[in-house]
Amino acid sequence: MIPCLFKKLFEIECLGCGFQRSLFLLFQGEFSAAFKMYPAIFTSLLFLIFCALHFLDKAGNYQKIIWKMATINIVFMIGGYYYKHFYL
Repeated sequence: MIPCLFKKLFEIECLGCGFQRSLFLLFQGEFSAAFKMYPAIFTSLLFLIFCALHFLDKAGNYQKIIWKMATINIVFMIGGYYYKHFYL
């Protein structure tokens, strides 16, 4: 696993901490464990897919979808961060 530079410098987890472990759990087929590890895993993957489509398919107009997915992803990231630090 790649260590989190933000966590090493400031000694607190960033909004993306847990993404790598969650992605590996997702590849192993453990969908609920991946969600528990990092609640924004599914929205992050959808966001990355639409970003890739935007760069690969120049004819398609994906900007509105990308902005909506980014907003939804940020909400899930902040919600998951809040839940992980204040409820667990």
